[in-house]
Amino acid sequence: MFALTYDEYGPAEVLRVGDIPEVHAGPGQVRVEVVASSVNPIDWKVRAGYLKDVLPATFPVVPGVDAAGVVDEVGDGVEGVAVGDKVFGVGSATNAQYAVLDGWARKPEGMSWAEAAGAGLAVETAARGLDDLGVGTGSTLLVEGASGGVGSAAVQLARQRGATVIGTASEANHDYLRSLGATPTTYGPGLADRVAGLGLGPVTAVLDAAGSGSITDLVTLVADPRDVVSIADYTAAAHGARVVRSEPRAMEALQTFADGHARGAFRVEVNQVLPLEQSAQAHALSETGHVRGKVVLAVRPGFL
Repeated sequence: MFALTYDEYGPAEVLRVGDIPEVHAGPGQVRVEVVASSVNPIDWKVRAGYLKDVLPATFPVVPGVDAAGVVDEVGDGVEGVAVGDKVFGVGSATNAQYAVLDGWARKPEGMSWAEAAGAGLAVETAARGLDDLGVGTGSTLLVEGASGGVGSAAVQLARQRGATVIGTASEANHDYLRSLGATPTTYGPGLADRVAGLGLGPVTAVLDAAGSGSITDLVTLVADPRDVVSIADYTAAAHGARVVRSEPRAMEALQTFADGHARGAFRVEVNQVLPLEQSAQAHALSETGHVRGKVVLAVRPGFL
């Protein structure tokens, strides 16, 4: 089978498409023939070696943690899904011809393959963060980096739970955030004053979906720094905040999102679709930190 791989830490240019041993579904898993996968910040942060003290790589690495495709193997103990079903979900080594998923949901007919590929990790991570924070009716949540993949999912899921949502993003993305149900503001110095000026009352929870080093500012927005949860800033604990580490609840989160998408209540913003062979360009785009929505890799371009 073919896959995107790399044999050393380095820039996006270390990525290549090559042959690897075929993978198979284990107990509680399904294998899919991948139509599309996506690039998440975790992919390029691991590739560049930024996380080698936290998530050391074993080479060769096949990146990718979410995908959409057609089930072609069902592991022992799996019920409710069959060979031939169209699904999207989360797993590992998903930038490949075949991928094993640990959590999945059926792809709604109205959801494109590109949207499905971009939904998996973003939805699952956002849901975990909201669960950690206890977001629900009566909450006022600030999402830092609200226009990215995880941020966009968090805004929509939090609104569905009944929360008031404030989202930070560049001004170019403010109308987009309004369309998702958030009140937008810009990020950076002076955030506390800007949030106070919105007149939405005190912030009760903060989800840092950017992981860009803004924890010191974010903890000033809440009464207790533990009401700040970051998806990727591993310095959070030093400031009294938390990193998302609760047990994954992928099935429930993905199914909630799939059902909402089918009703027209949720959406997935796809920034760009690139062929697997242009993964270096896709990683470079994600690394800018200013991508609205998701960057998707077409593994079987003819299906998109």
